Amino acid sequence: MNNFANRWSLAGKKALVTGGTKGIGKAIAEELLSLGAEVFIVARNADEVQNLVNTWKEQNLPIFGIAGDMSQESDRQNILKEITTSWGALDILVNNVGTNIRKKTMEYSEEEYDFLMETNLKSTYQLCQLAYPLLKNSSQGRIINISSVAGLKHVRSGSIYGMSKAAMVQLTKYLAVEWASDNILVNGIAPWYIQTPLAEPVLKNESFLNEVLSRTPLKRIGQPEEVAAATAFLCLPAASFITGQTLAIDGGFTVLGL
Repeated sequence: MNNFANRWSLAGKKALVTGGTKGIGKAIAEELLSLGAEVFIVARNADEVQNLVNTWKEQNLPIFGIAGDMSQESDRQNILKEITTSWGALDILVNNVGTNIRKKTMEYSEEEYDFLMETNLKSTYQLCQLAYPLLKNSSQGRIINISSVAGLKHVRSGSIYGMSKAAMVQLTKYLAVEWASDNILVNGIAPWYIQTPLAEPVLKNESFLNEVLSRTPLKRIGQPEEVAAATAFLCLPAASFITGQTLAIDGGFTVLGL
């Protein structure tokens, strides 16, 4: 019975969640906390980080946080230094931070290209590198890369966003194979439209929302908690034979044909 309970618990595990104060990232942090993990959140806005940490600490939850801009290499380095100093260990890395600028391909500037690729892709790649020694020492390391269905299909989200998310899917496969011998499982999550601050501006367009719903078999927008639940499952001991996969959380969107 104890072994069964342990398979569905993250007690004693230490997790880092980027973009952890809003939307999907916040929901993931809450889900991991509910399963017994200690969670370290990162986001750009220092006040938002501190307010959320204070709120959860009032509930006696083992939450920690630091402000950091994941588009900046110096901040990425500082985050891992803080984790190493504070914990000296890490079991779970959730690369959730991401952003978008919706434009036609010919309208993007070089600066916008660099910003999107740095934030969405390079931050993921480098955090995996920086966290590798701690995850290897864990002996049950987990990396979850929050990609998007935009990395699997064309969804009119902008070519740079789509290519950054597609690269995350391929990175997930490569790291899963390369780091399997270190007992680091690497998986991805690819959400469709989820009710988050990032999606809110486009979902306000009623005609676009109706088109999204028409292409989604479940006929609704997803909720952050639904992405968080799938993410948490992949972190659990119960998911110990799953690696290299990217799971679409999309209400059936990616499998809808004629």
